[in-house]
This record gives sequence, C-alpha cells and structure tokens, in this order.
Amino acid sequence: MDPRKIWMIFLVGVTAVFTFSYLWARSLHNNLSLTREMAFGWSQVGDRFQERFYLTNEGLVPALWVAVLDHSDLAGYEGSSVVRLDENGTRLWFRRGICNQRGLYTIGPTSLETGDPFGIFSVNLEYPSTTNMVVLPPVVSLPTVEVAPGGKIGEGVRVVRSLDQTVTASSVREHKPKDSLRFIHWPTTARKGELYVRTFDSTPASDHWIILDLYQDVQAGEDQQSTEEHGIVLAASLTNRSIEEGKEVGLASHGENLIWLPPRLEESQQWRIMRALAVTKLGNLPLEDFLERTRKSIKHRSSLVIITPDLSDDWLDPLGLLMQRGVVPTMLLLNAPAYSGEQHSTQIEKKLMYLGVKYYLIEPDFLDEAKSHSLTMSRERRTSMLDNQQLPWRVDA
Repeated sequence: MDPRKIWMIFLVGVTAVFTFSYLWARSLHNNLSLTREMAFGWSQVGDRFQERFYLTNEGLVPALWVAVLDHSDLAGYEGSSVVRLDENGTRLWFRRGICNQRGLYTIGPTSLETGDPFGIFSVNLEYPSTTNMVVLPPVVSLPTVEVAPGGKIGEGVRVVRSLDQTVTASSVREHKPKDSLRFIHWPTTARKGELYVRTFDSTPASDHWIILDLYQDVQAGEDQQSTEEHGIVLAASLTNRSIEEGKEVGLASHGENLIWLPPRLEESQQWRIMRALAVTKLGNLPLEDFLERTRKSIKHRSSLVIITPDLSDDWLDPLGLLMQRGVVPTMLLLNAPAYSGEQHSTQIEKKLMYLGVKYYLIEPDFLDEAKSHSLTMSRERRTSMLDNQQLPWRVDA
C-alpha cells in the first residue's frame, strides 16, 4: 500500500477522533448543570448534616464520569463524589456527615471535572456560590448546678437542691407573632377562640448574667476535652435552661471579640447567645480585667454566673466589688490542672466559702455524666428558638 495513503488514513482518523472528542467535551460543557440544596443554615454539634445534589445533562452524549468536587470547610464533612450520567439524564444523590465541632463554616464553592471518552479534552465547571453554616454548641442537662438567685448571697457550699421558681405567671395577653408557643395559656385561648399567652412577674433573679472567661493563658486540655469547649457547653446549657424557665438571661465574654448581650426574656435571645458561642475564640483579656471593666454595667442585685478555668485569686477583688453592689455570684470553676492530667491544688475554694459564694468545681468528666441527662434540642425546638433564622439554600448552575 502506498505510504501516503497510510499517512492519510492515519491523519483522517486522528482528526476524526479529536473532532469527536472535542464535540463530546463541548456538549458536556454546555449541557451539564448542578444544583445543591440543604434545608437549614444551622445545626448543632452531634447533628447529622445532609445535602442534596442534583446533576442534569441536557446534551446528546453521556458523561461517562463526573467528579463533583466540594470545597466546603465544614469539619467532618466530605461532599465530593464521582458519578456517571446518561444523555438527557438526571442524577440525584445525598451526602451526609456529622457536625463534630462548633463554628461558622462555608458550604461551597463547588467544581465539576469531566471529559471525553478518550481523555483528550477535559471539562472544568466552576460554581462559586457559597453559604454559611453555623454549628451551635451542644446543650446538656445540668441537674446538679443550681444558680444562686439575685437578691441574696449564696451559702458558699456546693449544695444541690431543686431550683426555686423565680418567675410566676400573673396574667394573660393576646399572642404576638414573635411570642413563643410555650407560653400559650390554653384555657383562655379555648374560651376566647384566639391565642393568648401568659405574662410573668419577675423577681430580681430574672436578671441573669453569664460571664464566660476565654482568656487564653488559663485554658487547658485539647479539642473537645478542653476547658474552652466545656466552658462554652456550660454557657449554652445554662442559657437553654434559663430561657425554658422563663428567666431573662444575658452573656458577656471577651475572647477574640467582645460578646455583650444584655439579659432578655425571649427565644430569639437564645439564638443570639448560641450563635455567639458557636463562633467565639480565645482572647488575651484576663478575667479580673473584664470584671473590672463591666461591673458598672451589671445591674444591682443581678444573678451572675461566672464560668472560668482561672483558679487563682486575682479576680476576687473585682468580684467583691460586684458583691458590694448586691450582685449575687455563682462560680463554675473548671479544674484546669485536671484537664492537663495534674492534681488539683488551689485555695480558691476556701476563699469562696469564706466570702459566702456558691461554687462548683467542674472536672473533665462532668459533662460526660451530664450527657446522660441530655437535653439536646430537637429540630422542632430549635426551629422555634431560631424563629426565622433557618436558611434554605439552593445554588443552580
């Protein structure tokens, strides 16, 4: 055979393959589209997170493989997949993960990679859209922790007894859009045919402050078994309990940024506090300095819960000044040496007993025991708490 014919056949064949591959890749580039959906823009540590992916191909050639590359930074979640898609076909699948760590995360961006059957041309599609995902800290029951009510000084001992009711219902009024359904007064609602909610008479204990010490130099432990994370769980759990008991609650902390949320009696307040706790980080302001700066802003005869791993007595002087103004403290002392595997050795307990301050010494296994009485909020409960904060997300090509 004439060599020129061989080369001609070869060149025609190569050209045909390249043309065929190019048209195949071009069809995929023009006709592939991806949709990602998730139901909520928030979750809680321990929750299962789920996304729905919907890939469509409106072209006349199949996608023999499509790599869906997820660039999210949600800890413990991997949304990438490799799928096959027929011509004029659709593919629906779910990706699931467990939210292991509190924080503010970014879901997305996403990219697609595919190509022709011969691997000559590659197709890359970028989907830059992102959305935020807030992972709230867990909430546990704290049956052995009793907060000293405002208006009187505690006994300075770790006595466990049932919590006194500090808010009582006094009357009813018509329901407003932002009122919690938990406060509906059903007898009046049934009698009048319209929603009515209870109103409350508050004692001084209803003004309830939580101060969380996030000074980085006094923290101990690692990851979820650290004083930082346990302190945040304690603050979240006390907030949840206070709201459920009808108490005004506020949060103050100075980590990387200042958190200052004055006490309020509404479920949206819980969302504010939980979100602040979800994203907060350690800072460089000692507890004694923070108490000194904030003591004039805390109302007279308020109930104050201080959560700290600082077992020194540096903060006793500003605490004493708060007590002189009638503020009633309860100390939750995270036993920082125990988190580092050392023995506890401090005189702070004796000094608190001398001052008549109620306190609790929190060991590393305290929250593990509390989880046996877990009050982790249901999806319905959190939907009520967040009001309209749930964030549906849909990103199309």
